[in-house]
Amino acid sequence: MTTAVRPQMAVCPGCVAAPNGAVDDEPTEARLALSLPTIHCQACISTVERGLNAQPGVRSARVNLTLKRALIEADPDMKAADLIPVLEGLGFEAHELDIAALSATETDKAGRELLMRLAVAGFAAMNVMLLSVSVWSGASDATRDLFHWISAAITFPAILFSAQPFFRNAWQALRVKRLNMDVPIVLALVLTLVTSLWETSLSGEHAYFDAALTLTFLLLAGRYLDHRTRAVARSAAEELAALEVPRALRLDDGGEPAEVAVGDLAVGDHILVRPGGRMPVDGQVVEGQSELDRSLLTGETLPVFAEAGSVVSAGEVNLTGPLVIKATAVGKESSLHQLADLVAIAESGRSRYTSLADRAAKLYAPGVHILSALAFLGWYLFTFDMRVALNIAAAVLIITCPCALGLAVPAVTTAASGRLFKRGMLIKDATALERLAEVDTVVFDKTGTLTNGTPQADDFSALSPQDQQLAYALARGSDHPLSVAICNAAEAANVAPAPVTELREIPGFGTEAMHDGTRVRLGRAAWVGAEAGSKTAAFLDRGDGAAQSITFSDSLRPGAAEAVSALLEAGKEVWLISGDTDGAVRDLAQRLGITNWVSSALPQDKSARIMALSEAGQHVLMVGDGLNDTAALAAAHVSISPASALDAARVASDIVLLGQDLSPIAEACSVAQKATRRISENFRIATLYNVIAVPLAVAGLATPFVAALAMSTSSITVSLNALRLR
Repeated sequence: MTTAVRPQMAVCPGCVAAPNGAVDDEPTEARLALSLPTIHCQACISTVERGLNAQPGVRSARVNLTLKRALIEADPDMKAADLIPVLEGLGFEAHELDIAALSATETDKAGRELLMRLAVAGFAAMNVMLLSVSVWSGASDATRDLFHWISAAITFPAILFSAQPFFRNAWQALRVKRLNMDVPIVLALVLTLVTSLWETSLSGEHAYFDAALTLTFLLLAGRYLDHRTRAVARSAAEELAALEVPRALRLDDGGEPAEVAVGDLAVGDHILVRPGGRMPVDGQVVEGQSELDRSLLTGETLPVFAEAGSVVSAGEVNLTGPLVIKATAVGKESSLHQLADLVAIAESGRSRYTSLADRAAKLYAPGVHILSALAFLGWYLFTFDMRVALNIAAAVLIITCPCALGLAVPAVTTAASGRLFKRGMLIKDATALERLAEVDTVVFDKTGTLTNGTPQADDFSALSPQDQQLAYALARGSDHPLSVAICNAAEAANVAPAPVTELREIPGFGTEAMHDGTRVRLGRAAWVGAEAGSKTAAFLDRGDGAAQSITFSDSLRPGAAEAVSALLEAGKEVWLISGDTDGAVRDLAQRLGITNWVSSALPQDKSARIMALSEAGQHVLMVGDGLNDTAALAAAHVSISPASALDAARVASDIVLLGQDLSPIAEACSVAQKATRRISENFRIATLYNVIAVPLAVAGLATPFVAALAMSTSSITVSLNALRLR
């Protein structure tokens, strides 16, 4: 029997236990992790947590919607395999994750740190601003000096704490002899604090404590907005490791299975893999017959028949019968680890992208420093007064400090991300929109991306009523994807199953039973004496020597045709690259009007093709969902994966498509182009603001009130321009 489907359950409850790699300091408690790729809202979280917490032995269960993961604290004898059927019953797909392989923390420490520093800067700025209003209103000299000292006492510790992200980034840049946007920020803050403290000690009229705090607050707000536009994500290579089977059944000398950690397996070990289980290592079948789903690694939708002597790879799914394999490659030598290496290499290549903000900083930072230095030098030569020259140099730095530039990018990306989120797209990476705007080539995977990845019985209704009943009766004896498709078609047509006896499944071949004293079969063509055709099919043998075929097709994902059509109309080059067979890929390409397509592509082939397109000067958007797509997703200029994709594919991508509809992809490209234009407009607004404000600062007319007003006005203008995207 053949199929065109990727099984949704990649881990079998009967063959995988909880990861022993996750060992708590407290031996009386087990910590388990489950991936939940189909959850999407607060109701899902409540349903999952309620269902898990109701299970005996579960002490607590927490669901993280961003990571789509459940963390469970349970009794030490509780296993993840015990909870997967519970979640299935609630309607959620679940995969076990190895906690030992998950190195990232579960709390957003960076976000909480930024928010705390933002709160301190804002609170301090409000208090110092209240004191400044009194000074600006004409307070007496003694009152002014007192308020300045109080402002200094508030400002110095607040700046030292809140501005640490800018200090760290500036120091890291200066250590390698380069400039970034944080260097002029830090220089402005330091010079402002020094000159303000000097002025206060000399009973001077002006101090810039309020401006320094306001600048820190606004820049931290931009930094926090930038942080919130990205989902918490780890390296795709680490996520691949977490998706490996954490436990395996190793056969001892007596042939009895014993549960061991995958890390304890060695070359030459004999391992039992039950139906529905994933191969823990590369190896060779020594006993049993079954069918293997290789779609996660190669993209092949047709399962491969496996028997003694067949070669298997880590990550493949055993579909129908138990297999005993002899390990030939374990650990870092396995195919899954080699794929992880491909992803890591591709990720390092993408990290070389320079964002618009970084490119602006290369021009802006030296210009600000030169301008401030010239202002200091000019006023010192004009007045020979160090105090006046330093005050004006500090004013120039405050006025020109990139407050508007610091908000230009995060304000736009936040607005654009909010618009796309309403259309079902989650932007994960800070520069994803900028890269998406440059896309001129789009590469699609086939199964699970452009198609649903589940077979449909095309001609079931064309069978006679008797054949429909008989096929339904035989299909009920198997969990094979094609059998499930036949059952779905029969139930939709209200077909009753024929009475059969001695129903059984023959692993790798199909199901058979007795009907009216005759042996009947449903399965592979060769098994029932039929000739296989070009389409995916199962064959019904009624016992009369003439097998009846039931053909299947993979239906298009909603919005697939619209997305491809819109991209082609926008002038983008569209490719279809799949690990599926030549006929299946060609048929789909013709159906969607795609002229560029590649079939039978291995993971490294997909990645190499995308790299070749990139080297030719094209900016590639990759859309994929499988384990075999992760290297290509990481290698592309920008990438998108559906929420239903494996965790590894989602983490490797820059954008996650939350719904089933693909049509928002074309809109995302359009929104990204508009967002890039808004960012450029914001840079021009910031430049215009500097053209107007800098002469005032150089002329010595930039009082603290003028500086604070100018910064706030430019920031508000930039933010309002960004909101036009909504």
